[in-house]
Amino acid sequence: MKQYTITIPDDKVNSFIDMMKSITYVKNIEDNTAIDIPEEHKNIVRERMKKSEKDPSRLLDWDKVKHTIKF
Repeated sequence: MKQYTITIPDDKVNSFIDMMKSITYVKNIEDNTAIDIPEEHKNIVRERMKKSEKDPSRLLDWDKVKHTIKF
């Protein structure tokens, strides 16, 4: 089985997906849009993780804070 990568203008994506769904031999349609995370941001997260490993009291308990989130 073959896979192809194509580029579709944003305003044509829905039409293209509808067309692909109508073709019986198309097995799977996935959005593989890559998210490029800058190395600077990755380093910030890594540093925060290190700090939390050294001092777990920095962290909040999910079971206690999840009820405070408003949707």
